[in-house]
Amino acid sequence: MILSRRPDIERFLRSPDPQIRAVLIYGRDLGVVRERGRELAKRLVPNTDDPFDVAQLTDGDLKDDAARLEAELSAQSLMGGRRLVRLRLEAEKGAIDKLVAEALERHAAGALNPDAMLLIEAGGLGRESLARKAAEKQAAAAAIPCYEDEAGDIARMVRDALAADNVSMNADALALFVARMPKERGVARQEIERLALYLEPGSGVVATPSDLEAFLGVEPEASLSDAAADAFGGRLAEAQAALRRAAQEGEGGPAAVRAIGMHLGRLRRILTLVKAGAGAQEAAKAAGVFWKQEREMLRQVRAWKLEDLDRIQPDVLAADRACKTAGAPDQLLAERLALTVAGRAKRLGL
Repeated sequence: MILSRRPDIERFLRSPDPQIRAVLIYGRDLGVVRERGRELAKRLVPNTDDPFDVAQLTDGDLKDDAARLEAELSAQSLMGGRRLVRLRLEAEKGAIDKLVAEALERHAAGALNPDAMLLIEAGGLGRESLARKAAEKQAAAAAIPCYEDEAGDIARMVRDALAADNVSMNADALALFVARMPKERGVARQEIERLALYLEPGSGVVATPSDLEAFLGVEPEASLSDAAADAFGGRLAEAQAALRRAAQEGEGGPAAVRAIGMHLGRLRRILTLVKAGAGAQEAAKAAGVFWKQEREMLRQVRAWKLEDLDRIQPDVLAADRACKTAGAPDQLLAERLALTVAGRAKRLGL
């Protein structure tokens, strides 16, 4: 079966169905995959590092010994109780994918140790993955896809984590922080922990945007919105460098393309308001431009015209579609789009 709705996933992770013998957690955001895997593992066994109750495997182990997975799933817990077989797949490889799918089907059908749980953590599996198909098809198995966090998910995670340290932010500061957060769950949690320390745990402080200026200024180049602004400002080298740094922090190509699309949309709104008679500065504020970025945005507004944005829009849409194709070189597509935008900006005099 497939568990894709957040409430269903959270309910299952809190209280796993005892009838389920195999769980596949997969997605491009390995931070979310690992986090959910850890949460489920802790519900299944008292100590996830206990070698008597838990077997830790990788695809490398299966490559060296094809029978290893079924052997671990057939073994009994030496201490009594439930046994956990935790398999981490680093890549979607044909032979390993088939081997895992066959073991999952046999285990879900009860052919191996029925008291064992098979927990598989994998990256972004395509629709043709045999392991994914097996987990979705079997009644005693569950497939849990992990999608990139939305802004609301990140905001909720930030609020909950800061509340545990008795610190918080007002709405404007939260929106600013979330906009600059990396989407990869593991990196995001590290940034939240760093922010909590910056705000001093237990202080009860309610941070404002001005309180975050020094903190956010530590790594401004990591923001994809800054990379998009560099591209529309004609600064290709800066945009390319920022995209690559963001990629190292977990911001993939699709997020970069979206950031470029969002910047285009903000420019379009400002130009539309100006055409309707609003002042440029007033229009920038109405479009939600942060005050530190206002000067650069107004510089771009003086160069870009609505017809120029119309010409570049198809390139953004094409890059967005291409990034959603399985196996697409997302990072290269994002950098190529930045090159196209920066080249157009240069021709406009930026």
